[in-house]
Amino acid sequence: MTCMVALNSDQTVAATFAQPNTQGMAGIQHIIFMLQENRSFDHYFGHLPGYWAANNFPQARNGTTFDAEPANGSNLETDGITKVTAFPLTTKCVENPSPSWNEDHIDYNWHNNFGPYLGDGFVHTASGEKNVAGGFAGMPYYDQFGQRAMGFYTDSTLNYYYFMASTFGTSDRWFSPVLSRTEPNRMYLLAGTSDGHGYPITCNPTCPPPLPSETIFEALDKAGISWKIYKTDTSPSFLGLFSYISAPGVQAKIVPVNPNYFNDLAAGTLPQVAMIEAGYGNGLDEHPTGDDTKPGTDIQKGAAYVSTLINGLMKSSSWSSSVFILSWDEGGGFYDHVSPQPEPSPDGILPNDLHVAQGDICTSPDGSINSDPTCRFETTGYRVPLIVVSPFSKKNFVSHTVRDYTAILKLIEMRFGLANLTARDAAQPDMLEFFDFTNVPWRTPPTPPAQLTSGSCVIEALGSTVAGSNGVNITPIGGGQATVSLTLNKAGVQDVTVKLSGSPGISGLPSSVPIPAGSTAATPFTISAPSGTVVTITGSIGGIAVSGSATMQ
Repeated sequence: MTCMVALNSDQTVAATFAQPNTQGMAGIQHIIFMLQENRSFDHYFGHLPGYWAANNFPQARNGTTFDAEPANGSNLETDGITKVTAFPLTTKCVENPSPSWNEDHIDYNWHNNFGPYLGDGFVHTASGEKNVAGGFAGMPYYDQFGQRAMGFYTDSTLNYYYFMASTFGTSDRWFSPVLSRTEPNRMYLLAGTSDGHGYPITCNPTCPPPLPSETIFEALDKAGISWKIYKTDTSPSFLGLFSYISAPGVQAKIVPVNPNYFNDLAAGTLPQVAMIEAGYGNGLDEHPTGDDTKPGTDIQKGAAYVSTLINGLMKSSSWSSSVFILSWDEGGGFYDHVSPQPEPSPDGILPNDLHVAQGDICTSPDGSINSDPTCRFETTGYRVPLIVVSPFSKKNFVSHTVRDYTAILKLIEMRFGLANLTARDAAQPDMLEFFDFTNVPWRTPPTPPAQLTSGSCVIEALGSTVAGSNGVNITPIGGGQATVSLTLNKAGVQDVTVKLSGSPGISGLPSSVPIPAGSTAATPFTISAPSGTVVTITGSIGGIAVSGSATMQ
């Protein structure tokens, strides 16, 4: 560390610089890390305090602070009028918002993209997304108003993650590295930089050469440190974005999780560093669906899969010397109330793939890059969930130290004596506060609950293709009566149930009505209320609620 102080000739200064206390790190013989897909911190872990209180965790009574999702967290819909307040999702499947470069910058501050952080654009950007595959490709999602961006989960759906995050260590200041989507963020995970990419590398029509930057795996090879990449399915490893994928011997270290990871656990042959690639093709990565004809990735199935990896480690002989870091690659376009944080550019390279012709938010007409830090790789992305599982993990620990997940690189570099890859991983605070190497708090691992898998998987939401209609239509017919019709914006792919609630004084309102698969509407029904009364009816599918109002005649 260098410090420069201006002094007069008769002045002196004494300085003491704290160095990280790495004593005990030698006990870590295996660092395993894995990123699931596209979930923000508020969306997954923003309601941990309620779980702590309900289950008598120490954090509920020992003064632990936690930056949870605020009860009044909200966004306006694109109409600028309808407020969507954070709400619990009751479906384990959800349509994909967009976390891409432009959308992430709009989410930051909808009407002033380079102004102070408001986090007010999530619902607006989600409302503009369309199916990317299947028979509905190019058509709007069922949730055409973008309300899913404000949805959150609790332990009622993600009981395994809630237990593990509460029992081991987590952080309410853990961020993805880039305000963009999966690929650039995973580039940072591997190399501490995206080499100027704000978007995925595209082949148009030919593919550019792989990125030349040194990855953590190249650095490990140079130092003689063993490593493997375990793949959950046949999807290519993200290491393929870098030229090092073609180096001699590298491909042999990229192997399927099953049986290799479990065989290595059983035989005590885990490498010193391991990355587990999520199930990008088989639906185990928890990525929201982009195809309404296939309700898509089931987060309970993904969490159950992750539990086999962590539980397998906890039951193995390698447990006593391992750290398993679980996180998510970026926020996925789901709301988070905490602003991205300043970070140094990894290498001074500006974005080199922004869409100038399409009027990218960060570009000027002449192609120059806006000077705002969010446009120049000088901030993090949004907060993402984190669980640090190890016998050395402090019990019930919450970090409040700002880091992006290139801190995983920093941990590996510190443990194995490697140089930093870029200025970004070099700038990360070390992760040693998560650990107690002296007392080894979880020498005997806990017994976590089995991940629930029985939740419903529903992606339909009330909507309409008719201008001015939102899917809840109340038509007064006189005599204090009205006809109520509930619609989808396209045929449902499965039978769904619409849960109903209404304002006081309504008679004849059922608690729920079905919409059969292949249909766009429920059977209309009639309600009664005194003439002149303004009635409101709310219909909810999977937690996504839409309301309609009318004055009775």
